[in-house]
Amino acid sequence: MKDISTHIASNRKILDDPTSSPQLRRHVEEELYQLEYYKGKHPEESHDPSPLELFCELNPEALECKMYDD
Repeated sequence: MKDISTHIASNRKILDDPTSSPQLRRHVEEELYQLEYYKGKHPEESHDPSPLELFCELNPEALECKMYDD
């Protein structure tokens, strides 16, 4: 996606489509929640965050998200 707003709009369009499968809807609902949470925390950023960025925003204590200074 170009930016986070485009990604959010795309996910909402999928959720508005009654022919979307239940599995797709569950996936998109979770992703939409993460994108909106990320956008709320980082309103100045417009890039489309990676799945790792979304995960770390919600789980900063996870080992994958730890940052160490040398």
